Amino acid sequence: MTNDSTRPEFWDPRYKLGDMPWDAGGVPKPLEQYLRQTHTIGRVLIPGCGSAYEVKAFADAGWDVLAIDFSVAAVTRAKKLLGDLSHCVRHRDFFKFKSPKGPFDLVYEKNFLCSLPPDFWPRYASRMRELIRPGGSLAGIFFHGCEDEPPPYPITDPQAASLFDTSFVLSDDQPMPEESRWQVWIRKSSRSGDPEYSS
Repeated sequence: MTNDSTRPEFWDPRYKLGDMPWDAGGVPKPLEQYLRQTHTIGRVLIPGCGSAYEVKAFADAGWDVLAIDFSVAAVTRAKKLLGDLSHCVRHRDFFKFKSPKGPFDLVYEKNFLCSLPPDFWPRYASRMRELIRPGGSLAGIFFHGCEDEPPPYPITDPQAASLFDTSFVLSDDQPMPEESRWQVWIRKSSRSGDPEYSS
């Protein structure tokens, strides 16, 4: 079993064995509140979706939802759990994924960033600039705690500012249990030097 969390081989055996301490078993309350309060709906992407509990919550709220994961075992589990909504889950690599319909209105972050080592974070931020339309949102759960044996890899406020401030504005920031934060980052309007959608 590899210790490299950037490889599907890290995640597949854990999903197969049910060794998933990160799996919350349902939809987090801040997302439920966000969906109740957000009147604008559109297309949402859930990268690194894992068990994909949130797919039904988004679909029930009227969103056109697509969930992706590069772990075959995770996708298999998610499809089984979702039943009639299993078509919303695809086996895709976030860094290679191409959206046939163009950028999304929202990307839901469910502790996907903290599964990646920090040297992958600039690539993550670049992909978010490509995948989210100007005025769209990156919203979800970001891990800001401490971890002696990552993953998860916690992020600090200065690191988040370095990744997102040039292209996003932080519009919501709420504490959550276990040193996580619910945050909403709004994609700034396109400008010179800010990459356009290219996938």
